[in-house]
Amino acid sequence: MDTRDAIEAVLVRFGELSEIPRGSGNEEAARAHIEAWAHARGLPFARDATGNLLVRVPATAGDPGAPAVVLQGHLDMVCEKTPDSTHDFARDPITPVRDGEWVRARGTTLGADNGIAVALAMVVAEDVASPHPPLELLFTVEEETGLRGAAALGNGFMSGLNLLNLDSEAEGVLTVGCAGGKDTILTLPLPRGPSLPQLGSFRLGVSGLSGGHSGVDIHLGRANANILLARALKTILKPSGAKIAAMEGGSARNAIPRDAAAVLSMPAREAPAAAHAIEALEKELRMEYAATEPKMRIELAAAPSMSRVFAACPSDVLLHLLLALPNGVAGMSREFPGTVETSNNLGVVRTTQDGVEIVSSQRSSSAAALKELTSRIESVAALAGASVRSDTGYPPWQPDLHSALLRRATEAWRARRGRTPEVRIIHAGLECAVIGSLQPGVDMVSLGPTIQGAHSPDERLHVPSLDGVWELVTEVLASFTRDPESRLP
Repeated sequence: MDTRDAIEAVLVRFGELSEIPRGSGNEEAARAHIEAWAHARGLPFARDATGNLLVRVPATAGDPGAPAVVLQGHLDMVCEKTPDSTHDFARDPITPVRDGEWVRARGTTLGADNGIAVALAMVVAEDVASPHPPLELLFTVEEETGLRGAAALGNGFMSGLNLLNLDSEAEGVLTVGCAGGKDTILTLPLPRGPSLPQLGSFRLGVSGLSGGHSGVDIHLGRANANILLARALKTILKPSGAKIAAMEGGSARNAIPRDAAAVLSMPAREAPAAAHAIEALEKELRMEYAATEPKMRIELAAAPSMSRVFAACPSDVLLHLLLALPNGVAGMSREFPGTVETSNNLGVVRTTQDGVEIVSSQRSSSAAALKELTSRIESVAALAGASVRSDTGYPPWQPDLHSALLRRATEAWRARRGRTPEVRIIHAGLECAVIGSLQPGVDMVSLGPTIQGAHSPDERLHVPSLDGVWELVTEVLASFTRDPESRLP
């Protein structure tokens, strides 16, 4: 199959997958779709108790009994949409839209992260004319909610010890390491009391922010809607005598929050002064974030009344907590200049029956730095009187610059493109970190086409970049049929 035909086939497979809702934890229909595809082609497949799927593909050349090479991606996607979108991620299909050299969706995440990997692996399996060794197509679940599918892989579910992860987002880049991650959930108890009937109800909203991936975009200086909302609330709460009835911001731990809002109860006579203060703050913040947030909006408007509100003093504690928690870049890598080592994303704030819950997502390529940042967040929570729980997280993927697979992939890129690929680590979680800790001896490289705006409704896929990825993957696989040994001569 020549490259042009292959790319069109990949886009067709991606379009079919996009018709199937597949948010994290809702991958069953997508998995069934691939199982039906495999069954129709006589390809054996297996799923484990967690829902991970493995499809075995026979060799087209070389020794049919040679060790398999694994092509790996994840089935789920981040479900983010614009405030005006009515899309239901549990039921509605996503329709990819071609826009020149790019593919995007309308008002939602596209799901190229990581549906394009699934489509690419399927077309590699369909291409019986291209030489490749035995393959194992490994499709994991719940990657976007903490690499949970990869973490549940049993010993022996896959057999291959050479793995191409297809979840990177820049053509011509070979990724050989990634950050580890840990999530922390803070719960601040806030007593409620009745709202006085003579008070008005207002909505204070932050919207129009750029958002983005909380790992790969964290260094870009984009605003966090949860923090801007806290700053806005701090500006007007005491002068107006307002009390908070509810607060919501962000929708995913691994996405920089684009929108946040609070419902307030306050005397109607104070509303004009509060609105004036918010307008002044918006101008100030527009200057502060002039380079990254041109569409920022902070607005105070009338809202339906709510019967109960948080007490004033605990509300102050909530704002102090939000503004004291670390957010953004916490440290840069010494080994890879210009790469973020450690960061935190204040991803989600939501009102619960008993108070407010805050979800924080830490990342670091240093296990020690990740532990220290998590400890700092837990300490801030303790000072505020919030309960806190941190998950076990996942480890960093430590780079091996002497990897045989890396050498093979480098030679393949040179052979097809005539230049040396960039080798880097990424400040995001890749399943390689978990797979490597569970499968001793596996050699891994991550690659993929150019995707911009992942984890936001601005997500888009650069179609021409698929050419290089296809040629790289097929050349690496062909090299295993010529030289099946683990190391090149």
